Amino acid sequence: MPELPEVETTRRGIAPELEGQQVTAVLIRNGRLRQPVPASLAQHLAEQPLQRVRRRAKYLLLDFPAGSLLIHLGMSGSLRIVPADQPPEKHDHVDIVFGARTLRLRDPRRFGLVLWQDGETEHPLLTRLGIEPLSDGFDGAWLHRASRGRRTPAKLFIMDGSIVVGIGNIYASESLFRAGIDPTTPMDELGLRRCTRLASCIRETLSDALAAGGSTLRDFVSSTGTPGYFQQSYFVYGRDGEPCRRCGTLIRKRIMGQRASFHCPRCQR
Repeated sequence: MPELPEVETTRRGIAPELEGQQVTAVLIRNGRLRQPVPASLAQHLAEQPLQRVRRRAKYLLLDFPAGSLLIHLGMSGSLRIVPADQPPEKHDHVDIVFGARTLRLRDPRRFGLVLWQDGETEHPLLTRLGIEPLSDGFDGAWLHRASRGRRTPAKLFIMDGSIVVGIGNIYASESLFRAGIDPTTPMDELGLRRCTRLASCIRETLSDALAAGGSTLRDFVSSTGTPGYFQQSYFVYGRDGEPCRRCGTLIRKRIMGQRASFHCPRCQR
């Protein structure tokens, strides 16, 4: 699933190319995504200039004068800028046309979202989201305060989008390794020093992934069709049974919250 670095990579690719451009057409080939694509989408976007491309958690928001187009890439979706006359392929479901270029949603599994929110109200999917981990407000002191009295394992705590947004399974595993914290450690057992270390490692991991263009797992590519390559530098994720890059101990796998979790039993305590 595209996580925060992949979504932010997509945003950074789209924004400079399409901000300020006017929508000339909307084509919905298959509107049966996780929720139906609004049939009125063309009416909302007709002749509207794209003012800004934002990201909130794993959602992209394309701001127009009348409201915002909310897009989630689901499990396997991608947004690409292609020539408007480029023929669509099997899983190309939605086109937002800007003259000679098209913003095209490809979503083989159709778990993504393309929804509309008007300019007056925030979409319900956005109202209960937590803090952005790359924002100025996210640091060790904040993480320490937020986790007092919480016995939730550290891995599940930082993946809870109502607390901190955008840290999916991959980047949670990698951040905890860098911080030297066992993923099962209850959060309220982490003092200020270790919370500060964890917050710093989360920011570092996400920043490194952004610099690498995200991770390519299954179908993710950037807005230009370029794969990310952060997966080449994973310390633990998907490496069960392989030697730790730091100490040589075999990486272990366990299931947490119905998701595979990876850690080094020696480096993470």
